[in-house]
Amino acid sequence: MSQQSAITSFTRTITVARGVFAPGHLGELTQYLPFELVDDVLTQTRTTQHRLRLLPSRVGVYFVLALGIFPGLGYERVWDRLVSGLGALHLVRPSEKALRDLRRRIGVAPLKALFDVVAGPVAQPTTPGTCYRRWRTVAFDGCSSLLAPDQPRIRALLGKLRRGRSGTFEGYPHLRLMALCETGTRALIGAVFGSTHRGEPHYADQLLPLLDDTMLLLADRAFTGDDFLNRAADTGAQLLVRMNARRRPAVWAVLPDGSFLTRINGRTFRFIDVDITATCVDGTRIGDTYRLLTTLLDHRTDPANRLARLYHERWEVESAFLALRHTLFAGRVLRSTDRCGLEQELWALLTVYQVLRRAMCDAVETRPGTDPDRACFTAALHSATDQIITATAITGPAPDNGGIAQAVLDNLLPPRRPRISARKVKCPMSRYGVTSEETRPLPSRNIMHLDITVIPHSEHAHTADPTAVADTAPGRREQVLRLLRTEPNRDWSPREIADALQINHVRSLSAQLGQWVPQGFLNKSGRGRYTLHSQWLGPTPSPAQTVQLTHGLTA
Repeated sequence: MSQQSAITSFTRTITVARGVFAPGHLGELTQYLPFELVDDVLTQTRTTQHRLRLLPSRVGVYFVLALGIFPGLGYERVWDRLVSGLGALHLVRPSEKALRDLRRRIGVAPLKALFDVVAGPVAQPTTPGTCYRRWRTVAFDGCSSLLAPDQPRIRALLGKLRRGRSGTFEGYPHLRLMALCETGTRALIGAVFGSTHRGEPHYADQLLPLLDDTMLLLADRAFTGDDFLNRAADTGAQLLVRMNARRRPAVWAVLPDGSFLTRINGRTFRFIDVDITATCVDGTRIGDTYRLLTTLLDHRTDPANRLARLYHERWEVESAFLALRHTLFAGRVLRSTDRCGLEQELWALLTVYQVLRRAMCDAVETRPGTDPDRACFTAALHSATDQIITATAITGPAPDNGGIAQAVLDNLLPPRRPRISARKVKCPMSRYGVTSEETRPLPSRNIMHLDITVIPHSEHAHTADPTAVADTAPGRREQVLRLLRTEPNRDWSPREIADALQINHVRSLSAQLGQWVPQGFLNKSGRGRYTLHSQWLGPTPSPAQTVQLTHGLTA
């Protein structure tokens, strides 16, 4: 009995650029970074080659982008990935020095310009999880875990971090990356980076021009300076920022839901104190108190409970850094050993991350009602990598319903489960100390129920009750403002205010009064005489409130 075997041969058509431009591609991601866009960026930055070379500038841009997708490979191995699907063209393999010279020739400007083109919101306003009411939710945060090579030029540029109280230096120079992220899709609206010797607010200032009146900014306690808050509000964006619980703002008016209004440098903000209690599957109850500041002043359209739940979306930017640092770049040390190469590499890395997010969002939006949170970044990255190696879908759709979109839809993550766990540092040699007051569990636990209760601005906060809780008792500025409101047209001397409030240190009070004049709390009517600024008169109190206020100040 004989058997016959039939071998079916087939051909695959690959569409690439002609001639020496053929290696310049990123598989399906080329559709988001087309040839025309790269050529225009090179023209605008004046980095197009002056004569046609075996390695033209366009190929150099795609090669630098590919370095970010294959962080563990050397130059020649990355080049092999770009041309492995183009074997029929019999392309010449350049040397490592030629590829290194190519990087130097194109410089930083084209990659920076390319990121500026692709950066920005990627989701439609109707995509689930993208907007709160009519505002697109965005978040600031910084990441200082990117590692640069321990080389003299890099150390001179970035320096080194000291570890804890011992004063010893970290092994590698660290780079601080600050990003403005669209929380619904984790796409980057903008990014800046530099030395860790400057704090996050310094870098965040550079991203403020990217905010506009269509956005709601979520931020943590690193961005609570009065000047920063006013500059952020001047952009037209709405704010929802977590504040330090020990901060005691002066009360301008109390709202019916228990939140209160204050004024900072002439602008009105709303403070919300909430108590959050999570009940886990094992019956454990874990609570915490949050103080939030917002520019959404109407308690009817923006209830405090709803804003407290919304603030949790700020953590999406941490997931963006996780994908960028540990999935795309696999936690490796950056490869460039000078400033120009380091900046070029980072802009390329951010560009690749952004176009992957665009591809993921496009895939999710083909299924209406699907939350972009369910898109798997790892699946999208692996699919994009495979298509670079096979040179697939460079100018058109992937064959047989393949490609990034299909990989994302086939690997959708389950809906997000509410969970809680302690914030812990996994590096045993971390410069961060261990928090002894941590009450959350080390292993992640599912949350069965979440209770959010607004803490009303307590009645004793309107009085000078010495038995009031320290965190809610009014500070000296608040007491002075309430006293001056009882007679807003009167000129007060420091001695009169000290006697009314039973303050012993008159000189200290006098110095504080002088500081509050440029801050807009008081007007100086004469030498040693002060009146209440008109912006702090506040709404007219009811007779009962007036009686209670007067009694509290004179008791």
